[in-house]
Amino acid sequence: MTRILVSAALAILLVGCGTTDVKEEGAPVESRSPTTTTAPPVTQTPASKKPTAGSIKTESVAANPLKDPGNILSKRTIYFDYDSSVVKDEYKPLVTAHARYLTDHRGRRVVIQGNTDERGSREYNLALGQRRADSVKKMMMLLGASDNQIETVSFGEEKPVATGSTEADWAKNRRAEIVYDND
Repeated sequence: MTRILVSAALAILLVGCGTTDVKEEGAPVESRSPTTTTAPPVTQTPASKKPTAGSIKTESVAANPLKDPGNILSKRTIYFDYDSSVVKDEYKPLVTAHARYLTDHRGRRVVIQGNTDERGSREYNLALGQRRADSVKKMMMLLGASDNQIETVSFGEEKPVATGSTEADWAKNRRAEIVYDND
């Protein structure tokens, strides 16, 4: 008799486990047909690394803030006033961001390339370009980057980005550029 009761209980349990169209409260269930392709699993991205609205990103851009056009680290040029090597206030956030990046990534190295416009002698422009590169380096080091991460070089007037002889052209050439290794 016990055997019959156990068999009956198992039969009821098995019937109860069969597939039925019972609707339950809770999360909605997505039905998929066999031809539907499945997207790769979504991983949570920290809010600080999430792309901005409307931007299109590839995996390499998202993984490298130096190449993300929406990130300040993609900007690498500091412009200077005529005959000056003082970093202007408007470029201090840029230099600060690169210094913090170098502080957080001790294995990375940069070359800061100082440049001038065509006015002045070759020797004077080489010295001014060096002072510009050195002023950016000094600011980065004060913000935590180490000396062995930063090299400076002056190109003087030898590598202009604008070849004209107007004030606007000269202003584009009075610059220091931050160039990362392996980038």
